[in-house]
Amino acid sequence: MKPKSTSKPLSPRRSTNGNATALGAGRTAAVEVGRGRGWLARLGPGLITGASDDDPSGIATYSQVGSQFGFAFLWTMPLTYPLMSGIQEISARIGLVTGRGLAANLRAHFPPALLHAVVVLLLVANIINIGADIGAMADSLRMLVGGHPLVYIVLFGALSVGLQIFIPYRRYVPYLKWLCLSLLAYVGVVFVIKLPWRDVFVATLVPTFERSRESVTAIVAIFGTTISPYLFFWQAAEEVEEQKLDATAAPLKRAPRQADVQLGRMMVDTWLGMAVSNVVGFFVILTAAAVFNAQGVTNIQTTSQAAEALRPAAGRLAYLLFALGIIGTGLLAVPVLAGSAAYAIGETYRWSVGLEKKPGRAPWFYATIAIATSAGVLLNATHVDPIKALFWSAVVNGVSSAPIMVVIMLLATRRQVMGAFRLSGRLRVLGWSATGVMMVSALALCALLGRQVLSHIQGH
Repeated sequence: MKPKSTSKPLSPRRSTNGNATALGAGRTAAVEVGRGRGWLARLGPGLITGASDDDPSGIATYSQVGSQFGFAFLWTMPLTYPLMSGIQEISARIGLVTGRGLAANLRAHFPPALLHAVVVLLLVANIINIGADIGAMADSLRMLVGGHPLVYIVLFGALSVGLQIFIPYRRYVPYLKWLCLSLLAYVGVVFVIKLPWRDVFVATLVPTFERSRESVTAIVAIFGTTISPYLFFWQAAEEVEEQKLDATAAPLKRAPRQADVQLGRMMVDTWLGMAVSNVVGFFVILTAAAVFNAQGVTNIQTTSQAAEALRPAAGRLAYLLFALGIIGTGLLAVPVLAGSAAYAIGETYRWSVGLEKKPGRAPWFYATIAIATSAGVLLNATHVDPIKALFWSAVVNGVSSAPIMVVIMLLATRRQVMGAFRLSGRLRVLGWSATGVMMVSALALCALLGRQVLSHIQGH
């Protein structure tokens, strides 16, 4: 979300030559603005990133894991919270310090082959995620009103593209967030059913894990839907957009005295946004475990079956609340998925980029959004079950995140990129820990799948 700045520039034009006097004045104005605005008004990219993280893929993945494994993986939510918050803070920090998105920084400091490999990984993961999300949105609407899901797939694809091209994202996001409030129904379920709270607390605080392909796949899916590549590129790009919209702000490498204001706002915004995401994820797993697994249902195969998780709290409104949640989070997440891909490709090829720009001023940027969304729509022609598609899109994100996170960490620790704002010890620990966790889980899954393929070949 990109709220309009309520501040006024101290002079008709902002200094672009790094003049210390102008930057000092800008910092003073920014401090006054920060004090004068409410805390909620200061939240932006981090909160939107966190909300879009609970997209249909996330809801389906958490539901499937809860139904299949019960409370066993509740511990993943408190584990991933500091890790995802750390890597998102690092991504946002790169944007604020350099005034450029991740792909633009990769283009400036790494070989073209590495840049293109990262962008291709992001694009493939995003298109698969877009297709899965749109398919789930269509199936949810069909569940309510009937009709052919292919019609709704095309409708939601066109709607997502049309909104991004003709209406600034920040203007319609507040309305979508009201739809996402339906996800709070998952929190309400725990107050109307009997839960073994001791088991819940133990499962939350004490990690358990069994060595099986199903367990490793579930772990990768949880990590992938929680710590997704598109979130890194999106938040970095949106921090840059916010900076450009504020006439008193400048990249921190040019305006170091603004660091306290800009980084302080970003840190609160990011950690709060990720907390919202993880709390929702925790309660979706908990609800699915209590409603499905406890009754012997270990495999969710349809959206209508997934909606049944809300019946204890919502009764006849279960389908409606579930559909509103899936559609609301989908409309929130698809622009983030398509937009992050467009930012990455646009920065790679030096196009004009930005959701605040008119289509005529950034034609290739908006064309990329339309193409990525259309590709996601076409994926639904394969007629893959929506719940399975959502789950496996999370697995794809989990596998692709690790190499992208390695590159982000290398960027953030380079003096020529970050100057005096290289990562603190806290962020180094969080960033490399998150990268290590994603790398180990992805390698474990690849090893298990490779072993399975090898056994199958030898068996023949």
